Parts: sequence; C-alpha cells; structure tokens
Amino acid sequence: MLKLLYKFIRNAKKIYIHKIKRIYYNYIVRMMAKKVGNNLSVNNKSVISTNTILGNNVNFNGMDIKGGGKVSIGNNFHSGPGCLILTRFHNYNNGTAIPYDDTYIYKDVQIKDNVWFGSRVIILGGVNIGEGVIIQAGSVVVSDIPDYAIAGGHPAKVFKYRDVDHYKKLKEQGKFH
Repeated sequence: MLKLLYKFIRNAKKIYIHKIKRIYYNYIVRMMAKKVGNNLSVNNKSVISTNTILGNNVNFNGMDIKGGGKVSIGNNFHSGPGCLILTRFHNYNNGTAIPYDDTYIYKDVQIKDNVWFGSRVIILGGVNIGEGVIIQAGSVVVSDIPDYAIAGGHPAKVFKYRDVDHYKKLKEQGKFH
C-alpha cells in the first residue's frame, strides 16, 4: 500500500511540474509575440521572435522562431517537437567580405490556416505554406508549398494532396483539433 502511495505522489508531482512548465511556456510566447489569437497552447519549450503573429488555436509542441523577418501563422496550427523557422540570413552574395559580411537579409514566412508540422521540421525564410498543408517530420522547406499539399524530404517536395472535398466538408462543419 505504501509503495502505491509513493508511486501516486511521484506521478502527481510529474503532472504538476508539466502543468507549471506549460503555463510558463504560454506566458513566454504571449509576451514575445507581436499578436496572439485565442486558445494558444504551448506544450513544450518554445521561443519565438517579436515579429511573430499567431492566429487562433495555435499549438506548439516545441517551436523556435529566429530572425527579424515577419512570421505569420494562421488558425489551427499544430507543430511537433523540435521545429525551427529561420528568417535571417547572412549576406554572402553582395557583401563586403568572404564568406559573408556583417549585414543580414530578412525574409518573411507565411503559414496559412490548418497546417500541421511533424517533428523537427525546418522552414527557411521567404516561404509561403498554403492552407491545410501537412509537412512530414524531419523535412526542410525551402520553397512555397501549395494549399492542401502533403510534403516531405530535404528539400521538401509535394508527394500527395489531401482529399480536398473531405477537408472542405470538415472545415465547413467546424471540426478542428
């Protein structure tokens, strides 16, 4: 009986610590973001730039947004752990030194509604990700991904599309996770 009590206390402690961390991560993202919609859920360590705009029902399970470029994330976004968005790049082409100089190039990222990133997805600046897109875990997105596409790889390529009629039916019914 005593063993069971210790196990219960240990599990309760873990749950309590996880809840405290979630509250802290939510607070940090809210303070850093330029704008935040309703129902933000930050379940794991996430750091974003001050030039980030978040829609409603955004769920981060580990997001790192770096650089000074604008990042706009639409409604009902979900990310797996370890995701990264980069919006600042070294000036190597027209700079005053090799391999690069002290200036930076900033590129914006736009992510539309109902997008899902698997674990460890990397998005490079200058990319637009369409509505309803799914990006496979471990992918590096270097160019635009059209609406309803499922893409993956390094660099990410579209290999399939969602059933658009089914997607639109669920969207019309307001069935969002």
